[in-house]
Amino acid sequence: MWDLGNIAVHRIDEIVLPPQTGAWLLPDATTDVVDEAAWLRPAFADSDALRLASHTFALDADGVRVLIDTGIGNDKSRANPAWNGLDTDYLQRLTDAGFPPDSVDLVVTTHLHTDHVGWNTQLIDGSWKPTFPLARYITSRAEWDYWACAEMDEARRQMLRDSVRPVRDSGQYDLVDVPEEGREVAPGIRLVPAPGHTPGQLAVEVHGTDRMAVITGDSIHHPVQLSHPHITSCVDTDAQQAVLTRTRLLERLAGTDSLLLGSHFPAPTGGTVHTDGTRYRLRPEPGTSVTPSES
Repeated sequence: MWDLGNIAVHRIDEIVLPPQTGAWLLPDATTDVVDEAAWLRPAFADSDALRLASHTFALDADGVRVLIDTGIGNDKSRANPAWNGLDTDYLQRLTDAGFPPDSVDLVVTTHLHTDHVGWNTQLIDGSWKPTFPLARYITSRAEWDYWACAEMDEARRQMLRDSVRPVRDSGQYDLVDVPEEGREVAPGIRLVPAPGHTPGQLAVEVHGTDRMAVITGDSIHHPVQLSHPHITSCVDTDAQQAVLTRTRLLERLAGTDSLLLGSHFPAPTGGTVHTDGTRYRLRPEPGTSVTPSES
């Protein structure tokens, strides 16, 4: 948990991603590249692999209970073996953090990728039902419109069938236009465009009374991209735009007390951004992982 004054941001863990994920996702982040940023080890990389994770950020904004992305989900048929047929205690962790599913008011989807929408739904009596029955689910209209017209493989169509369309069909999905200056969707919660990884991807600013945090979505997959912002993901739709978005975000946060919270950063997950010669580095500020044994 990170205390921003009037808003506490909780990290709700789902799974640690397997070691081979980093080499697939960020193929240019070689061992030699990681060696150039000694601060990445041991928290963010081991001797030969990047560390990555799947989690949700949960917060209470003046009584509006908000989730940022919903991970991979249980019981989903997925092409990626590490994501296929999961059976985790994610919902218990969410409840233990004080966010039982029927208390959630708003679910923000930063972008429509499989590992960000999975817990939108759960399998109940053989059908996919919205996990958060009283919530509004939102994503950017630009993101929705892109995927509505894009050519998709079967794996992505399956994701839409089991994790997006049931929410749309329930009438709980809202599409929002997000201008360059951002759009507030709850007290202190502002969506801002972060295109590149996908055309309509969002980052999320959380403005507390004491400080601000920025939740990255996949504009930054891993802290190695602070040291090397030019490193792109194999699944970026526009790699050049992704680098521009990432660089602008780092320039804005460097030297401030604002928190950067990575949507796939392993623990400690958050920290402040600082210049490191001609590059950047993360100075970690560990949060608290919520597990079923905690109250």
